[in-house]
Amino acid sequence: MDLKPLFSPRSVAVIGVSLGNDRHPANVIFNKNHLRHRVKVFAVNPKGGSLLGETVYKDVGSIPEKVDLAVVAVRADLVPGVIRQCVDAGTAGAAVISGGFAEVGRQDLQEEIVKIARDADFPLIGPNCLGVYAPAYVDTFFLPAERMIRPEQGNVALVSQSGGILVDQMIKFAEEGVGISIAVSIGNKALVRELDLLRHLSEDENTDVIAFYVEGFSKGEGRRFVLEAVKSKKPVIVVKSGKSEAGSRAVSSHTASLAGDYRVFSSVLAQYGVVEAKNELELVSFCEALSCYKTPPLCGRVGIITGSGGHGAMAVDACSDLGIQVPGLSGPLKETVHQSLSESVAQIASVTNPIDLTGSAVDDDFVNTAVALASSDEVDCLLLLLLPYLPGITSDLGARLSSVYQRLQKPVVAYVPRLEKYRMLIEGFELNRVPVAPSIEGAVLMIEALRRCQPC
Repeated sequence: MDLKPLFSPRSVAVIGVSLGNDRHPANVIFNKNHLRHRVKVFAVNPKGGSLLGETVYKDVGSIPEKVDLAVVAVRADLVPGVIRQCVDAGTAGAAVISGGFAEVGRQDLQEEIVKIARDADFPLIGPNCLGVYAPAYVDTFFLPAERMIRPEQGNVALVSQSGGILVDQMIKFAEEGVGISIAVSIGNKALVRELDLLRHLSEDENTDVIAFYVEGFSKGEGRRFVLEAVKSKKPVIVVKSGKSEAGSRAVSSHTASLAGDYRVFSSVLAQYGVVEAKNELELVSFCEALSCYKTPPLCGRVGIITGSGGHGAMAVDACSDLGIQVPGLSGPLKETVHQSLSESVAQIASVTNPIDLTGSAVDDDFVNTAVALASSDEVDCLLLLLLPYLPGITSDLGARLSSVYQRLQKPVVAYVPRLEKYRMLIEGFELNRVPVAPSIEGAVLMIEALRRCQPC
């Protein structure tokens, strides 16, 4: 199956629009895309008529050109007939938003649409899903535009069985400045499944990191997925629900998935070196770090620079919990750092690891210390704990520290409290592709992601 028309369509038919209810899911989808995305959008309702001054076609076959993507939002029992019409009209694929299939016991109805699609080699996403959000092309989510939070266009692909989890992750990505190439809600994944999307996204030139929220696999499918993930040249991150017995029951009632034995699946991921995120915090942190650094030469020896001894101690504890090394520095390296500091700070700073520059530090102290560590082979990553309220530092510090990475190519991860008044400092990192976390734990998780994706 060719999935490309689903994710970069030139034309979309929204099937099921209402002529009297603007809040109908199909109308929300039509309105969001009409004159707002690059895609050409057509409305379909058996009664015909007009919507927002545009012709409403009675069926997809009446549209005067072939359509790349059909978004189906009609009653479940009508979906098989609509899919047949799409196939007959030469439509390239469909996202079935409608629910009422295997998740409510109508496995027969779901199998019917799968047979129609499979016999025609017709890619079908869903049913019971939100469909596709591709920033440059289309948004099939039936969520009002004024309520959606959209990340910037970027290089991370998100695939999720749950539409709600997907939207939550998009909000977190937007908060953290992580851009997405595409977001796909697959719902019951009756035909197009994780394995199909993994293969497609591994070849997608706009995607560098692939993340999955998984509820369950069919028998043997999980292992095939892991083996395919190992072959991908891009980092693959997986977060799975249904870990507990109660969670497994919730998964089954949600998308009719078999959660399987989580412990077995998790051990297989670890065995083959596929990154597993344990929760949403890890997923966001992993995606942000790996979207910035594609092939980091990182074995987990971290040099920490801070303006607060307490922050440094917390970072060491977080590193220790994950098995990340915070090595002591050699005498010559400590002397190099000490010599680089301003006179007043040199008298009070602690130049062990963590290096505590104290609350008296100025921009040059942080930059010079970063240069000394980045020039050394004693550490292979820098963790910068920046407190924007220190009187001696400026909003330029993020950009200046980013230039250290650009010159010396040693990965840098920063912690900065995420408040609007610190936006210039944060953007100094983000605009230069240096990941920034709003918590010390999140920053350490970013380092863990780099370490897992580059075995030593």
